[in-house]
Amino acid sequence: MSDSCKAWGVGRGRRIGAWLAGAIALALVLAQLLLPRIAASVVSSRVGHYGKVESASVEAWPAVKLLWGSVDSVHVRAKSLALSPQQAVKLLWEARGTASVDISAQHVRVGSLQLSDATLRKRGSALTAQASASDADVRAALPNGLEVQLLRSEGGQVEVQASGALFGVGASVKAVGLASQGKLVAHPLGLPLEGLQLTLFSDGHVYVEGVGARAEGAQRLSYRLTMRASLR
Repeated sequence: MSDSCKAWGVGRGRRIGAWLAGAIALALVLAQLLLPRIAASVVSSRVGHYGKVESASVEAWPAVKLLWGSVDSVHVRAKSLALSPQQAVKLLWEARGTASVDISAQHVRVGSLQLSDATLRKRGSALTAQASASDADVRAALPNGLEVQLLRSEGGQVEVQASGALFGVGASVKAVGLASQGKLVAHPLGLPLEGLQLTLFSDGHVYVEGVGARAEGAQRLSYRLTMRASLR
């Protein structure tokens, strides 16, 4: 084979290699631009099933790992949502492979409880959530005839004065809400009712670690509620 033929073959190989490298680079750039937008649309659609989503964004580097369900961060801002505790857990479980999740909503109804200014953060498996509830909304979510008054909150527990039919007792008793073996439970304080326990929330995917509450507002009473948990 002549030197000119060899040179032509080498040149042609280099051109093909350069073309392939350029095509791969272009595909990666397009993936980085398009895949997060597609993923954000999917997230918006899933969360939007429960209300009105204002914005959603997804970040992943490189973006092609989205094809394998790996996500760096998700940000969702909603105007209003309404879902059950089980539906909320389902959304969280779907995001278990996401390193960082931030969700905020102006208004959220979880079960029978109306909340406002709600935020949820996920960092790895750790979850933190907080929201506000007016005194009227708390009363509306309670069974008829039952009233609670916040006494104090510290150490991941909330102590209240409960009046009405609670724990099968039609009287005013002090009770505490706390995490126990991954569940959110409540039990009365003081004998002979100390051993009674009511499970408020339990799910195998969410391990509750602590709860908190503080009173806010001088004229219109409301409460800032918090919870710490982890995905399992």
